Amino acid sequence: MNLQSLTKIQIGSMPDHSPGSENDTQPMINLGNKLFRDKNLSSNQIQACITCHPLDGRSAGMDRQSTSRGTFGQLGRRNTPTLLNIGFSSIIFWDGRRSNLYDQAIDPFVNPLEMSLTSESELIQRIQNDTSYAVFFSNAFPEDPNINLHNVRIAISAFERSLVSKSRFDDFVNGNLLALNRQELDGLNLFIDIGCLNCHSGFSMGGNNFAKLESPSLYNPNDFGKFEVSGNTNDRYVFKIPSLRNVSLTPPYFHDGSVSTLKEAVERMNAYKLNRNLRSSEIEILIAFLKTLSDKTKSN
Repeated sequence: MNLQSLTKIQIGSMPDHSPGSENDTQPMINLGNKLFRDKNLSSNQIQACITCHPLDGRSAGMDRQSTSRGTFGQLGRRNTPTLLNIGFSSIIFWDGRRSNLYDQAIDPFVNPLEMSLTSESELIQRIQNDTSYAVFFSNAFPEDPNINLHNVRIAISAFERSLVSKSRFDDFVNGNLLALNRQELDGLNLFIDIGCLNCHSGFSMGGNNFAKLESPSLYNPNDFGKFEVSGNTNDRYVFKIPSLRNVSLTPPYFHDGSVSTLKEAVERMNAYKLNRNLRSSEIEILIAFLKTLSDKTKSN
C-alpha cells in the first residue's frame, strides 16, 4: 500500500484521454483512421501509415524493424516508435523537429524515405480524387467540409490522440493492490530507487524530454540527433527520451534500433545512467516490472 501511494504521487496513472481530445469528435477520428490506412496516399500506392505503425488486433503500433522501409524499399534513418499514447508527448520525433501532432501529421506522406509523395498538393489531390472521402469530411467538418491540409491535419491528430493504452500498472496505481505480483512490485520499487524517473518521468515515463547519449560510439555516429534541427553544437547526440509505456512490446530499442532485447537495453542504461550498477537478479525484476506497462489488449 505504501508503494502504491508513492507510485501514485511520483508517477501516476495514464489518463483516459489525451490533451486536446476534448475537441475531437468520433467523425474526426473516423476520418483520421481512414487516412491513416489509405495506401493510395503513398507514391507506390501499396503503403500506408499503418504499414509501419500496425494497430490492428494485438499489434502495438510499430513494425519491430530497426528502421522501417519506405515506398521503394528505402531505409529510414531512425527506429519507428509506437503511436500508442503519442498524444501525451510534447516531442514527436527523435530529434524534436515537431512538438505537436498537428504539425507532424503531413510529414510522413511527403518524406522521401517514407511515403514519398512529391508535395502536399499531391496528397490533397489524391484525397479529392477518391469520392468516398466526401461523406467523411462532411461528417467530420459539417461547417467546413473542404478537403484541405488543415482538416487533414486535424483528423489525423484526432485519430492519433485516441490511441490511449491501459496496463496492469495503471490498475495498481488506481488502487488494485493485487494487480502486480511480488517480483513486479520489487521491480517497481527498484525502478524508483535507482533513479529511472530522473529521465523517464511522469505517467508516460518519458516522451517529453531530451537526453544526450554518453557514448555515441555505441550508436550510429552519423546521426547527430537534435543538432540537425537546432544547429547548436551542444545538441550533438541529443535525442528524445522515449516513453517506457509498452516498452516490452516495441523492440528493437534506441533511436537507431540497434538493441534487439529489453535486457540489453536495460544493461546499456545501467552502464552509464543509473545511480549504481545492477546485479543480474535486479535486471530481471526490473524487466518484470517494465512488462506491466504494456497495454492489456496488445502483445505485438
